[in-house]
Amino acid sequence: MSICPKCNKPVFFAERKTSMGKDWHLSCFRCEKCNKTLEAGKYFEHGGKPYCEKPCYSALFGPEGFRYGSIDCYKH
Repeated sequence: MSICPKCNKPVFFAERKTSMGKDWHLSCFRCEKCNKTLEAGKYFEHGGKPYCEKPCYSALFGPEGFRYGSIDCYKH
């Protein structure tokens, strides 16, 4: 049995979601910033933590001046 990286509690086989090389509780695999539930393969990782692609990952770690991955969102 593995330990969930979010809540540090045991993860049983029936309740696990494997992603980023770790086993998570289904309810614990959420965006680190907005807490949105994530799906395997539809998230980005930074510093060992999962983030939703838009808006969180793009806003936090995208190119400066191109927040959310689009020049349309650039604020002067």
